[in-house]
Amino acid sequence: MIPASFEYESPRELNDVLALLASREDAKLLAGGHSLLPAMKLRLAQPALLVDLSRVTGLSYIKEDGAKVRIGAMTTHADIAASSLLQKSSPLLQQAAREIGDLQVRNRGTIGGSLAHADPAADYPAAILALDAEIVAMSKRGERIIPARQFFTGLFSTALAADEIITEVRVPVTAPAATTYKKFAHPASGFAVVGVAVLLKMRGATMESVAIGITGVAQNAYRATAVEKALAGQTAGAIAKASESAAENVEALGDYFASSEYRSHMARVFTRRALEQCVSLAKK
Repeated sequence: MIPASFEYESPRELNDVLALLASREDAKLLAGGHSLLPAMKLRLAQPALLVDLSRVTGLSYIKEDGAKVRIGAMTTHADIAASSLLQKSSPLLQQAAREIGDLQVRNRGTIGGSLAHADPAADYPAAILALDAEIVAMSKRGERIIPARQFFTGLFSTALAADEIITEVRVPVTAPAATTYKKFAHPASGFAVVGVAVLLKMRGATMESVAIGITGVAQNAYRATAVEKALAGQTAGAIAKASESAAENVEALGDYFASSEYRSHMARVFTRRALEQCVSLAKK
């Protein structure tokens, strides 16, 4: 298929991007392009103006800043997966990045583009939620910080305004807490049928706090709060029973590959596996 005709801009400065977004309601941002370009070829997306971010400077970095790690929106999945800083300070996002697509996708796709697209089967959202990350959005009106729990609002839908661009993602330094991302990937696309991110802090044999983000199951990623509450202050023996609530009050998606019942079941299975792995890591 051939996309519908469109105008094209390739600015070098962020201010120029913001000006274009402020002046044109029909503009779309192009980062890695893995989601937008196929949609344009199928004419599911027909932006009148395409704003290419590849030449904009200063949006690709990974920096530690006190108790947080700051990640530029144009940082690629490959750079996140290979980051020694993230491995030392906040490895959960790195663990999710390593599960994204294939080598070509990881070398081209960006964290900002992935989060803005908000695919219900994307890998990052589970980790972003478990980490209680912050998404920094910018427009001509200024900067605002969106907490992860408020960012994903529905199917391919976020709290971003039409004239805003993600400039940075901020995640907390979590070491020495145990983290893991467990994923059941679709065999053709590599997207998550179910993906579970866990951040676990232990005090001796007791789970002091647990944060669980789940992607691939519902219209948008969510925190498994019922499981988290059931495990607070408990030992590993409580994991199996608590994991049964992983899809509680969630309307699971269903398709030709995985029914809603199957997704709900796999959410419970992978939540249990991820928690058990975290407990094992915490004991080392």
